[in-house]
Amino acid sequence: MERTTLRRRALAAGTATVAVGALALAGLTGVASADPADSAAAPVSADSLSPGLLAAMERDLGLDADDARSRIANEYRAAAVAAGLEKSLGADFAGARVSGEKATLTVSTTDASHAARITGAGAKAEVVAHSLDRLEGVKESLDRAAQRKAPKGVPVWYVDVEANRVVVNAASTAAGTAFLKAAGADSSLVTVARSAEKPRTFADLRGGDAYYMNGSGRCSIGFSVKRGTQNGFATAGHCGRVGTTTNGFNQQAQGTFQGSTFPGRDYAWVATNANWTPRPTVNGYGRGDVTVAGSTASVVGASVCRSGSTTGWHCGTIQQLNTSVTYPEGTISGVTRTSVCAEPGDSGGSYISGNQAQGVTSGGSGNCSSGGTTYFQPLNPLLQAYGLTLVTSGTPTDPPTTPPTDPPTDPPGGTWAAGTAYAAGATVTYGGATYRCLQAHTAQPGWTPAAVPALWQRI
Repeated sequence: MERTTLRRRALAAGTATVAVGALALAGLTGVASADPADSAAAPVSADSLSPGLLAAMERDLGLDADDARSRIANEYRAAAVAAGLEKSLGADFAGARVSGEKATLTVSTTDASHAARITGAGAKAEVVAHSLDRLEGVKESLDRAAQRKAPKGVPVWYVDVEANRVVVNAASTAAGTAFLKAAGADSSLVTVARSAEKPRTFADLRGGDAYYMNGSGRCSIGFSVKRGTQNGFATAGHCGRVGTTTNGFNQQAQGTFQGSTFPGRDYAWVATNANWTPRPTVNGYGRGDVTVAGSTASVVGASVCRSGSTTGWHCGTIQQLNTSVTYPEGTISGVTRTSVCAEPGDSGGSYISGNQAQGVTSGGSGNCSSGGTTYFQPLNPLLQAYGLTLVTSGTPTDPPTTPPTDPPTDPPGGTWAAGTAYAAGATVTYGGATYRCLQAHTAQPGWTPAAVPALWQRI
């Protein structure tokens, strides 16, 4: 079912004319543990951290450098453990989240008999009344109603795994109730919360160090990608339609939108000409470029950071996955809700947790003076929608930064390859065996199927 696919992508992993602002990403240059399912969190090297990321986490989350490294490492482990437990608990799985500076993982289930399995995996067990599938089924009914007619006075709705409820944020109780009635949703599983939120896409017509659409509006590059031998980048769908041409930050011809979806979703990709070389890096805003290692998605409660040409680096936490939000242009679903602030000029750019790419900025409410809420389009569904591969430090075509000291050894062979985006359910061969992908992710060196049971199952 679509909701299950969306959730697993999140875990791993338009028609309106919109002029959108610019954003660039900074993150970690390190590589995650070769086995994210290890019982001990993999350490994050001090040398692997972006100074911009550390400064923003200290300012926004109150974490010094050591605390930030520890938290990021714990969040990596939590994401892998949560993915494995989701598979083993099946229909009884009711969501996962992390909390506190130590990123303590809590996994919910509807069956108390699973508690020992959860605690045995190193997580806290919580028994609740409703499975995640059931709650997301209710949310799906709301999504379908919104696609037929955007709800008036209802900007946002999502599954709150901590409350074990579907939450509908509405300008008034009457507006929320009317939306539930139109959708035929089970109101006993829904909480209608009063909200003054008025989400919008972050548009800005001012110039800047970004890319320009048809010589006018401005957006930011999200992440470098490839489609076969074609180079390009991922960005937000509301930045342009298919056929929209782009110029780079230097106003030189750059590329053309090849795919774009908005509303409904908010993703797009641009194919670039031979003058532009994709790199596994993002702009560090004077603090040094940052290398992207992969795209394994974080869980609810995890830290996440964003960098933009308007507001610079800002950090916060992931509040809900698979959220639906209504902008003036229409409703989009499948975005991630965060406590990170943003302002006009930040649309289309990059979100990162640790060194793992999370998504591209869609829109939100508030600002970086008073605080706000921002939504990002997860990257893995974008990559899968257009058949793209994220350019990472492990992309085979990347030139080595230093020559190897020893001759390389021959790989075991098979169809698995580092740098490839794999969807849940995909099959590969490696070392003479066949494996099925358990969690959508972009493969990294060392994350071979035989070494990472949280991501691959031998069949």
